[in-house]
Amino acid sequence: MDRIYLDNSATTPLADSVRAAMEPYYQEVYGNPTSLHSFGQRARKAIEDGRESIAADLGVSREEIVFTSGATEADNLAILGAAMAAPKRKHVLVSAVEHHAVLHAADWLASTGDWMVERIPVDRVGRVDPDTVRSMMRDDTVLVSVMAGNNEIGTVQPIEAIAALCRERGALFHTDGVQAIGKRDLSLDGVDLFAASAHKFNGPKGTGFLFIRKGTPVVPLVHGGGHERGLRSGTENVSGIVGTAAAVRLAITERTDVVERLLGYRERLVREVLKIPGTRLNGQREGGLPHISNFSFQGIEGESLVMRLDEHGIATSTGSACSSPDLEPSHVLVAIGVPLSMAHGSLRVSTGRQTTEEEIERFLSVLPNVVANLRAISPFKVGE
Repeated sequence: MDRIYLDNSATTPLADSVRAAMEPYYQEVYGNPTSLHSFGQRARKAIEDGRESIAADLGVSREEIVFTSGATEADNLAILGAAMAAPKRKHVLVSAVEHHAVLHAADWLASTGDWMVERIPVDRVGRVDPDTVRSMMRDDTVLVSVMAGNNEIGTVQPIEAIAALCRERGALFHTDGVQAIGKRDLSLDGVDLFAASAHKFNGPKGTGFLFIRKGTPVVPLVHGGGHERGLRSGTENVSGIVGTAAAVRLAITERTDVVERLLGYRERLVREVLKIPGTRLNGQREGGLPHISNFSFQGIEGESLVMRLDEHGIATSTGSACSSPDLEPSHVLVAIGVPLSMAHGSLRVSTGRQTTEEEIERFLSVLPNVVANLRAISPFKVGE
């Protein structure tokens, strides 16, 4: 039985073309890119070619791309670096449904006692209202952070409107774009800081980048040899950067066709899964990211559902993120008002460019029986 992978929001398989682009940089081109000799300069050229490629694909300048180890580092550099670069502004706004890379970085700022951090509430589908952002901004607001698309429920945020608002008020705007590349039409006009991670769009793990608009003040967090124009010291991951550039190009080139196909999968998933009694959709029914569907099932635990599906060869993930002994539900589901009884029974299904229609049909044929079997042994009954 072939296994089915429906957890592409967590990570994606390395694309064949990306792997082929990276291979020469493991053994053939191995010089340190800061070295002056030809070995090093070949590696330096690969980095700069990758930077130029990503910048062209995103419609920005090559000097505005800073390579990092991934989006977590990029988000931290954006939030901490921007806050520390503006000592007279002490107010930060982040949406309540951000990834922990953003929330925990902002919480660290608050823990120092030097910054006030507030969380922007969202509506029932997880969307931020620009008017709410406007009402919460202050004269000393240094940064607003709202993600381009949510990694758990797929809600797309109005980043263009929020970016314009920030520009009016003199605040910086940061967006976590991890789930957005290749999945939605992106414009970085008005965006000051944009974080991405290659492994979310069929690139390598351990490499990402931060777009920093020219003139945006950012204090480096990693100090050393002054790599990446002093913003991120440390010898660059040459093969990873080459792979990241190839993955960005692939994602953007294929975007129209892939999005159309994934939207078709999502429409079928939502339509069929909601036929199961005691089920709700979390997030937007229309207009969300094409590859993410999040459901809650009354009367069962999400972890049990993920484990049972895995026994059938189907990989998914739980939206409840119950990693603590207290079985705390996902902060995203809490923020959108999902009842705790339903939040604990959540399932995220995330498709990718390699997902097939046959895999979707197999998932849909297996899921109802798995849900029914778990409910049969649950002390909680649907409707209670």
